[in-house]
Amino acid sequence: MTESFDPRALAAKLHGLRQAAKQEPTSAFSLPADLNQAMETQNALKAEEGVASNAWKVTSSPEGQPVTAPLHPYAEAVSGATVAWYPGLKFETEIAVRFGKDLPYRKGAPYSRAEVLEAMSTAYLGAELLVSAVKESGAISFLLFLADRLGNSGYVLGPSIAKSFIDTAASTPLKVTQGSKTIYDGLAKHPKGDVVTWLVDYVNDPLRPEDSLKSGALITTGTLSGAVELTEPGEIDIRFGDSARLTFSVI
Repeated sequence: MTESFDPRALAAKLHGLRQAAKQEPTSAFSLPADLNQAMETQNALKAEEGVASNAWKVTSSPEGQPVTAPLHPYAEAVSGATVAWYPGLKFETEIAVRFGKDLPYRKGAPYSRAEVLEAMSTAYLGAELLVSAVKESGAISFLLFLADRLGNSGYVLGPSIAKSFIDTAASTPLKVTQGSKTIYDGLAKHPKGDVVTWLVDYVNDPLRPEDSLKSGALITTGTLSGAVELTEPGEIDIRFGDSARLTFSVI
């Protein structure tokens, strides 16, 4: 990596590949050298794509650094939403939360999990769509994957659900079908066990932007169903627990 790294040039390349529904291998890209360069690129890609929503995904780097990326395109719909299908498109069922008050970074006094939950006004059932312009996603360069908005290619926000599901997700039945095919059927399962682990880490991250996590921000918290590849278009139907349901079409 050299000092000539150009975040705007990388963002333009990522944007062009996304627009053409194409992928290239990691070796075809100029790689960010650090988190700052990755985020400069992500911000430039966000501008290229015209992202306007205040909706984000949160996860962790392999080294444990909390990271985020904007969700785009973003739709709020209990049913009837449509999203574009691309080869390699993957799908995840998730819980999203909206903050009802600001959570500015608090030096020397980390927010507790209970304080973070108290700041949430609403929880929702949601669905994330994923396909990266990078053929290997983040397997070779996580920083490049972070620059490419962590592979996000869309989000559908479904109905509100009880905030108690944040604590009980792991014991909640989840069934997802695509047309007549069942693509997930079992208890919801988050990679960290606790749905809000990555979010609490991000809340207490001194590197996060000062304007992050303001009242009204929506954060999706990670998959409850794994990442399932959608090999063809079709209607997705998600049933979470006894009553929460989200349907949308991939076309």
